[in-house]
Amino acid sequence: MTSVLTDTPRPAAQSPSELRETRDRRRALALLTPGLLWMFFFMVLPMCMVVYVSFWTQTTFSVNSTLTTASWERFMSSPTYLGAIWTTLRIWAIVLLATLVVGYPVALFIGLFVRNKTLQTALLVACVIPFWTSFLIRVIAWRPMLGTEGAINTILMNLGIIHEPLTFLLFSEFSVLVGMTQIYCVFMVGPITFMLGRIDASVIEAARDLGASFGTIFRRIILPLSLPGVMVGGIFVSVMVLGEFATAASLSGRKVNLLGNIIVSQVGSLKWAFAAVAGVVLTLIITAVIALALRIVDLRKEM
Repeated sequence: MTSVLTDTPRPAAQSPSELRETRDRRRALALLTPGLLWMFFFMVLPMCMVVYVSFWTQTTFSVNSTLTTASWERFMSSPTYLGAIWTTLRIWAIVLLATLVVGYPVALFIGLFVRNKTLQTALLVACVIPFWTSFLIRVIAWRPMLGTEGAINTILMNLGIIHEPLTFLLFSEFSVLVGMTQIYCVFMVGPITFMLGRIDASVIEAARDLGASFGTIFRRIILPLSLPGVMVGGIFVSVMVLGEFATAASLSGRKVNLLGNIIVSQVGSLKWAFAAVAGVVLTLIITAVIALALRIVDLRKEM
């Protein structure tokens, strides 16, 4: 009996480093669990439900859980829905470029040329001031600006630049582009300003001492170091613009039909299956855009 107990192998005691690693893993799991549960119940599960509903049978006045691909076939064969996808992508690309063109110089000035932290904060707060008002107020405020009797037409006519009001300024795709660019430009300015503020001034001074022009400094130092901020800002703008519907409905007079507007109209008509199909398509587009941005710049490495 003694020999049996003596010959039984005992589990090796863990070293202090192994015990520390075990505790760290348990602590990490405990910290991640609430977030993972939140993501599962409020993102993964609802998205799975949307995909499931997109295969339900949709009739004129009702929907039932009998699975079918009829809604997908109708969506993919309809010029209206396919046109909404193309319009959404086109407006997204133009607004993304416009916010970059408008926002990058502002971020460059605030993050690179203004070295006083208090003044930087004040300028960034000034960019955020429009967000102190309601989203709908910011959208509708463009109507008296862009209308045929609005401020822009009045000023141009008083200056003699035009002799009759410009009708394309309001209730058109142009007005939607202007409204979205103004609303979402700040989401491009913030991340770029943050990245530009991290650039060591001595690096730029060294480049100047070596005779580099501002163009060379911008191309070889400033732009590469600010690229992660551009990608983050691009992701912010992309997610919000691709899911837009209120700006297009208010400023286009319902002449611009985005995927978001398709979803709202289908839900309002109780056509849940069609709305779910549009939602799945929109989610796939947003996922593809984010995946492409993350492939261009490794944010975990750059940040």
